[in-house]
Amino acid sequence: MEHLINKINNLFKIFFLFVFLIILLTGFSLSKKIDLAKYKTDSTSLCYQVPNLDEVDLLYPKKPLNYIYLGNSYIGFKEALGFKESRGDYAIVNIYGYLGKYQFGKNTLKLIGINDSDEFLNNSYLQEQAFTANTARNKWILRRDIKKFQGIRVGGVKITESGILAAAHLAGAGNVKKYLRSGGSVNFSDAFGTSIEYYLKKFSGYDTSFVIANRKAKA
Repeated sequence: MEHLINKINNLFKIFFLFVFLIILLTGFSLSKKIDLAKYKTDSTSLCYQVPNLDEVDLLYPKKPLNYIYLGNSYIGFKEALGFKESRGDYAIVNIYGYLGKYQFGKNTLKLIGINDSDEFLNNSYLQEQAFTANTARNKWILRRDIKKFQGIRVGGVKITESGILAAAHLAGAGNVKKYLRSGGSVNFSDAFGTSIEYYLKKFSGYDTSFVIANRKAKA
């Protein structure tokens, strides 16, 4: 009797093992086939937004980042002047109608080829181009004065090229000529009381050699 029971148990084990093998062997063929062609990426531009190791500290700093030091570079000159004029605000219009980061008057903008003040206010790139064009134009107008007065003192102020160009941005090249050629006696101040002398001092010593003098400069 015990021998018969063991034989039956063995038959059940063999049966279940046989069923398991059939399921295992046929399971993949019974499932739905996947068309991998539609997942091809040959013509797809992939964009990965995951930072690499060098960028992790920049995106998730462990301590506050330091400010970039621009020194006496041309970019430093532009940013210092832009901050003085408007605190770097591209969209500002002051009470006298001067526009943008560098506080341009509409007549000056027309001289460098810009007639649409709304477009100018909404286009930071155009404002930067306008600054460079206007500075190049002023450098051409004042080229002889830069050569003659650079390095000497006028009205107690040591004259530098960057100071002259900043003062020309404030007061116009003609007024800067008058100031220099009068030995500082013919001064100019804007509506807020800012003078040529102040700009000559404040923006002295920047490297503006990058600016190429150009009488016909346009933005």
